[in-house]
Amino acid sequence: MTTAQSLAAVAPAEANVARRADHPFRLRTMVVVGVRMMFHDRLKLAGTLFGVIFAVVLTNQQLGVFLGLLDKNSMFIDHAGADIWIAPPATKTLQAGKPVPMAALYEARTTPGVAWAEPLIFSGATVSLPGGGSEPVTLVGTKSPAWRGGPWNLVAGSVDALRRPDTMIFEDSQRDILGGLNVGSVREVSRRRIVVGGFTWGLLPFGPSYAFADYDLARELTGTPVDETSFVLVGVSPGADRDVVAHALQARVGDNQVFTAAEFRSRVLTYILANTGIGVTTGTSTAFGLIVGLVIVGLAMFSAVVDNIREFGTLKALGCRNRDLAVLLLTQSAVYALLGSTIGLGMISFVADRVRSPNFALVLPWQAYAATPVVMATLCGLASLLALVRVRNVEPAMVFR
Repeated sequence: MTTAQSLAAVAPAEANVARRADHPFRLRTMVVVGVRMMFHDRLKLAGTLFGVIFAVVLTNQQLGVFLGLLDKNSMFIDHAGADIWIAPPATKTLQAGKPVPMAALYEARTTPGVAWAEPLIFSGATVSLPGGGSEPVTLVGTKSPAWRGGPWNLVAGSVDALRRPDTMIFEDSQRDILGGLNVGSVREVSRRRIVVGGFTWGLLPFGPSYAFADYDLARELTGTPVDETSFVLVGVSPGADRDVVAHALQARVGDNQVFTAAEFRSRVLTYILANTGIGVTTGTSTAFGLIVGLVIVGLAMFSAVVDNIREFGTLKALGCRNRDLAVLLLTQSAVYALLGSTIGLGMISFVADRVRSPNFALVLPWQAYAATPVVMATLCGLASLLALVRVRNVEPAMVFR
């Protein structure tokens, strides 16, 4: 074989190696060019970032309000300390209903896998005001010494105040509404003289605020017979399967319903979403934020392409292919998403800390922080595809006109 033939045989292989080596270089070059083009026009950068930040703030604000409202209506279940609830028949949410016979409590205490079982009074009551009129509260009666389902987030007094005769704990944010309460104040609750023993903070569901009393006092205030209660709270022994224990309890408590805490929480939230406008209202607002953000980002990126159309033509004249320009635009969209998400989440976190109150709180779990950059990268990527449609039609010859 001659030297020319040998070179001819080797040339295709070398060309393939060169093409393979060319891909990382082209990719790196497009990434660098894309970032530099972004920061070259600071005004366009600011306008596009505004769209991303607006979408991040509005979407997470609505999501935080939504989760905050749901949290207020599931917080009692979350803080009651029970693994399993025994509830009246047809229970759909946490509210007073048909009583549960105390026989269910005794059955629970003798069920294998049960560590403890305690009754809970959950009913409405009225507080008479000094100037006339009255205000409703949700009366919770809990048993000492464990106080299952008892007060939490105490900001004044202690739970042991409930051991004193005719003493209750109220919600701090309702002090003025209930006639200027202070520790030691005396009020009439359901026609009985009651002393204020302490205050909780933030225990405000959709309905009246929670007010806590010793179980026997709550039973007397609500007129509950000694052989009935509102709910039975059950704790599972270490190592026992709560689903298995719940199934065994269901077979022993007749028509009463048995839920694990997770099942009861899910049922309460499902009821709220199905019977209130929370889901529709906040869902619409969240979708509106995403749509507006997509439109603003899409228009900003498309405008940036139109304003720099000759630059894209020059890149094509230098040998850039459409897929190279796609890498450039996707790089820009990723940077916009990362910067906008970081700034937007910082802003919404700042707002959430400043507006927190007993009546209102933004609840943003870590999943929201993790998902936001991904969602925004997807939106910005879709916006870059709109700009790519314009770039694909750019002729390299235009730069010589």
